Amino acid sequence: VQLQASGGGLVQAGGSLRLSCAASGGTFRDYTPGWFRQAPGKEREFVSGISRSGRRHSYADSVKGRATIFVDNALTTVLLQLNSLKPEDTAVYYCAADFARWDATITAENEYKYWGQGTLVTVSS
Repeated sequence: VQLQASGGGLVQAGGSLRLSCAASGGTFRDYTPGWFRQAPGKEREFVSGISRSGRRHSYADSVKGRATIFVDNALTTVLLQLNSLKPEDTAVYYCAADFARWDATITAENEYKYWGQGTLVTVSS
C-alpha cells in the first residue's frame, strides 16, 4: 500500500486543520492506519490510531480531546481532525499503516511497515 498525506499548513493557535492520508494499492479495511508527528529536534511520536473495524481509537495524551481520527466511507482515506491547535503541535505529520487484528489499533512506531511522506503543520502563537 502507498500512502499520501496532505492537509498541513500554517494556522494560528486555537485554529483547526484536517489532515488526510490517501491509500492506493490497498484500503483501510485491510490495513490499520495511524498518525505520527515529528517536531523539530524531537523524535517522532504517536498521535492517533484507528482499528480496521473503526470501533477502536487511540490518542496521545497531548492531543486527547482535541483530535479525532476517522476513515472515509470508501475506506481509502484516513483523516485526522485537529482542533484548538497549539504552537507545540507544530510538526511534520506522518500517516502509517500495517496489518493488525480487526479491532486493534497500532501505537508503536516500529510496528508500522508502510509510511507516507510527511505534511507540515505550523501553528503560530
